[in-house]
Amino acid sequence: MLNRFLSGLKKTRQAISESVSDFKSLLARGKKLDDETLQGLEEALILADVGSGAASEIIEQLQSSGEADDPLKALAEIIARKFEFGGMPGYDVKTPHVILVVGVNGSGKTTTIAKMAQKEIAAGKKVIMAAADTFRAAAGEQLEFWANRVGAEIIKQKSGADPAAVAYDAVTAAVYRKIDCVIIDTAGRLQTKTNLMEELKKIKRVVGKALPGAPQEILMVMDATTGQNGLSQVRLFNEAVGLTGIIVTKLDGTAKGGVLVAASDRYGIPIKYVGLGEKPDDLVEFDPMAFAKGLVGINE
Repeated sequence: MLNRFLSGLKKTRQAISESVSDFKSLLARGKKLDDETLQGLEEALILADVGSGAASEIIEQLQSSGEADDPLKALAEIIARKFEFGGMPGYDVKTPHVILVVGVNGSGKTTTIAKMAQKEIAAGKKVIMAAADTFRAAAGEQLEFWANRVGAEIIKQKSGADPAAVAYDAVTAAVYRKIDCVIIDTAGRLQTKTNLMEELKKIKRVVGKALPGAPQEILMVMDATTGQNGLSQVRLFNEAVGLTGIIVTKLDGTAKGGVLVAASDRYGIPIKYVGLGEKPDDLVEFDPMAFAKGLVGINE
């Protein structure tokens, strides 16, 4: 897993490599952390989209660690702790397990749903995909293509149908057919964000009527290449439906991988999966320490 994160965070690590190299060089010479090196490290973290507040806290904690045996490892541990928090509600493990997936168009939402479904099917579970993005005809067709490819069932209606009705049909069908997991795709047209958010709220309400306690998870797919701009998306979707997790795609294609730290630090929402490539198994469960080591270049 560490190797996966080391590879996936290559571009982000390159963006901060000069400051981290200076940091490592200073340590190798047996010198203490000086203000100039720490300032450079803080600036590098900000450039990697960690966010100014989180970067400042990381550096302060690194300074307070003082005589740590291995300051580079201490840095990784401090970053990893940014993903530790309590207070997130648990969810009922009843079947079917319903996952509502939200996010803007172009974030990789549909292919991410396919990868999630493939993981469930590989674990021996039966899956229904619900094409609740009825705003775009192509969205339903794309989801149906992936459902056929990975071996999931598909519930869809004609273009322009009520998205909440599609979600309701999917959940009631899952209950009747004893399906293990329902993954609901939704629209992501932020240019009409008010209507979209009301639509998502309605889907959430209707799904809860079809199966009390559902959806058990509400996951937002965020494109890592959007960096800090993705944080405003997190805020909008979280305010509308209450996110239980974030999936970050295209992490291997950006120098802004630090945005995971910013998202977790600012909103206290767990990072559930990260996309480290195009293959199905490149959607991996998030590992805070592997991420932190991959970010600063610790390969063990």
